[in-house]
Amino acid sequence: MFSTSISGPVAVIGDVHGQSEKLAEILGQLQSRDDFHDRWVVFIGDLVDRGPDSRGTLDMVAELLRTHERTTLIAGNHELAMAASLNLIETPPYTDWRKRWLASFGSEATFDSYGVERGDCETLAAQLPAAHADILRHAPWCIDHPNLFFVHAGLDPYMPFAAQRSVLEQRDFSLNSPGWLFSKRWPFEPLPADCSKCVISGHVPMPEVQIDAQRILVDTTGGVGGDLSCVLLPERTVLTSGAPAPARKPLFSRLFGRRAAAL
Repeated sequence: MFSTSISGPVAVIGDVHGQSEKLAEILGQLQSRDDFHDRWVVFIGDLVDRGPDSRGTLDMVAELLRTHERTTLIAGNHELAMAASLNLIETPPYTDWRKRWLASFGSEATFDSYGVERGDCETLAAQLPAAHADILRHAPWCIDHPNLFFVHAGLDPYMPFAAQRSVLEQRDFSLNSPGWLFSKRWPFEPLPADCSKCVISGHVPMPEVQIDAQRILVDTTGGVGGDLSCVLLPERTVLTSGAPAPARKPLFSRLFGRRAAAL
């Protein structure tokens, strides 16, 4: 369902966390570019929780997947927790995702965005639009590019890159807290010796996008404040939601209808 092997120019968008207004600003800037139709749009994970509009965010991502062929995404720890809590994927009982998602992921904002009582996972699962369920159920854990590698939280410095890529491609739902989606340390550790690609991650909020020769960190909000960021590659140019595109009808305004004025 989602492309996991891409090539060519890329726009990678950091952790959105339900901040649909900021996402609309970024998408407006991308749509205003002459090269938009030739550029891959990659979401680095954590589309949901914390921010006020997880439902609207997934609406926008689903619409982009439908209308812009070069769109793909990877799962963050919040997608994994939500998917498991709603029984969209099969996980072993010892992972106890529902208890964890309800306790410490900011999931209350997600329930609110769907108009469902907080903690009522059965009702949320029943009311979840099919396109949203597909995103949560099928989101891959990595995306490969000839020069780049996209993974939500980074790579284990002590495990060969080739072996890690194999695990990521298989999506092992038996793991309690897979480091590639959860580790706060790996984004700052050296990359495996056999990894020659630039690794792009989110997960850990930074004051601004961090770019060096082998690593790019793109989460600049954590869902709690600051501007959403997008990095254009290979240019290594940063777009932010605080710098709106020139006046032009937004590509995704039709998604919101009356809700647009409230964003």
